[in-house]
Amino acid sequence: MATAFPLAASAQDSLDAIVVTAPPMTAPLEVGFDPRAPQQPLPANDGASLLKTIPGMSVIRKGGTDGDPMFRGMAASRLNILLDGEQILGGCGMRMDPPTAYVFPDAFDQVTLLKGPQTVLYGPGASAGTVLFERKPTYFAEPGWQVKGALTGASFGRHEEFLDVKGGNALGYVQGILTHAQSDDYKDGDGKTVHSKYKRHSATAILGWTPDKDTRLEFSAIRSDGEAAYADRSMDGSKFDRTNYGLKFEKENMGALLDKVAAQVYYNYVDHVMDNYKLRQRPAGTLAMVSNPDRETTGGRLAFTLLPGSQTQLVLGADWQKNVHTLRRSGTGGEFVNSYKDQDRVEDARFDQYGLFAELTQQLTAASRLVAGLRSDQWEARDKRQTISIGMASRPNPSAGQKRDESLTSGFARYEHDLSAASTAYVGLGHTERAPDYWELFNKESAGQNNTTSLSAFDKIKPEKTTQLDVGLTWKSGPLQSFVSAFYSKVDDYILVQSNYSKPALMGMGTRTATIVRNVDATTWGGEAGIQYAFSPQWKGMASLAYVRGENDTDGHALGQIPPLEGRFGLDWDNGKWSAGSLLRLVARQSRYAVNEGNIVGQDLGKNAGFGIFSVNGGYRWSKATRITFGVDNLFDKTYAESISRGGAMIAGYDQTTRVNEPGRTVWLKAQIALD
Repeated sequence: MATAFPLAASAQDSLDAIVVTAPPMTAPLEVGFDPRAPQQPLPANDGASLLKTIPGMSVIRKGGTDGDPMFRGMAASRLNILLDGEQILGGCGMRMDPPTAYVFPDAFDQVTLLKGPQTVLYGPGASAGTVLFERKPTYFAEPGWQVKGALTGASFGRHEEFLDVKGGNALGYVQGILTHAQSDDYKDGDGKTVHSKYKRHSATAILGWTPDKDTRLEFSAIRSDGEAAYADRSMDGSKFDRTNYGLKFEKENMGALLDKVAAQVYYNYVDHVMDNYKLRQRPAGTLAMVSNPDRETTGGRLAFTLLPGSQTQLVLGADWQKNVHTLRRSGTGGEFVNSYKDQDRVEDARFDQYGLFAELTQQLTAASRLVAGLRSDQWEARDKRQTISIGMASRPNPSAGQKRDESLTSGFARYEHDLSAASTAYVGLGHTERAPDYWELFNKESAGQNNTTSLSAFDKIKPEKTTQLDVGLTWKSGPLQSFVSAFYSKVDDYILVQSNYSKPALMGMGTRTATIVRNVDATTWGGEAGIQYAFSPQWKGMASLAYVRGENDTDGHALGQIPPLEGRFGLDWDNGKWSAGSLLRLVARQSRYAVNEGNIVGQDLGKNAGFGIFSVNGGYRWSKATRITFGVDNLFDKTYAESISRGGAMIAGYDQTTRVNEPGRTVWLKAQIALD
């Protein structure tokens, strides 16, 4: 039986899994799991690869790390990503650094996916869903300490190290987290080397004050950096420097109308460098070039949880965010003549957002409840570009100095009913309005044919409006745990990105190609289903299916960047000491596509063959505190690529492929320890 006030992250049922292969939906529209639990495929090195275990979640591959997560065919700002309550926005105009690029999985305690526009608590937009990477605070009633650590080794020179040390007493705590991950280039199933090596590291310091078990004031500071090679483009990322400071206050169980207060402010600064020579061989006759965008994001949130009655919970709050994007590049003659470090930073974009929200949970009967929310956001963007670069040329920006203001409204209502002590059904209707993001406003042209006015899309792209129906059922009784969730979504003014769009040449006769952005109307529908069944205390089987179909209603054909039908089937054995498991992943061929159409991450390349990948794993527990897990992914060394993968680029010393191929046979081992 569900409680009157279900928490936003009810994932406890999945935290004991030795190897996470497809975490189930354990509450209406919620999927949660332990990010430190080993995964198959290979334990994740960033946030996107961590999320791909969730049915319905895909990753747009670009290299060995920093892929873009996609849920139900929707990526980027349609999928809201929060890191411990904070939004972090990347600097790269070509999406080298999505928010999940700054996620080090072992540094978090829990990951939760909230499907669809079915909450208003975590910022605007989020038409596909919201992902929460969270750390759990610890209250030390008595002086104590905790140590968690992990070592991972794998094929292709991959290794990772993680250490988390926390100690404190009843008055407070201190915590330090260190992570490091790196890998050489991997090889696909044909033995072809993919330009994909990377290095990543982070350091986190946290100081908390706890005058009692229900009150917490916490300060955190994070520094991280890395470098990554990309197989889909002409440059690599040689710097991903992030500086973060955050301050949180929480007081709960106040025992009156006002039950909880939560306040948070944060500062994120991303300094990103991409170049064409440090991690690859520069083509002969090509200048050494560097691009150095940065982004400064400040934000905050204040929320009050009220209990007007024994069966009513109301969350009221406000949030805000401001971010500024700047850019500098190598000067005339290239990096070795005029270094980017000697150039002035030029601000090109500025955003402001202020939001008010209210979310109500009302227990209607002992077996049913209503959850509803309303949100209003004021959004503003400023175009600071004086010129626009078109290849090697530069042209005046037709929207220079312009400001855009939008009032955005979001809301939802969901009815949940416990059919029995084991089963809950739900139906929800949600609507959300999403303002265009940086990559849609500032990095693309519009579809017009007049080069004087269409070089900028800033003043031409409308906000996206999504209305979605969600229905589903969860069931857990004895050895059986299952779920089914389905959705139907109508999107007015869907923001479509189209590459290789023909436009008049800048000078003289002829044409040129450009990447443009335009509004269309679209429809998507589909869902996910999963089942886990314990045949005995030692044997458990699982299966999941995920499907989404997208239509570009305006143009009358398929919507771009929609993944095909996918199924996962697993069988696990665990006697409490030893464990073994297998995973068969089957993906159908994708014959519905829209060449050169998609989103800010990528566009369709054409049809893609289906594939099946078989993987195995095992594990051993020395004690409750120590365990080792190991596995072989892609056991039969199959050569394959995801249909939504980015296209392979021509890179000196590497074979060019149609898409960025996935890794071939990969052997891995992970050792973990947890002491307290």
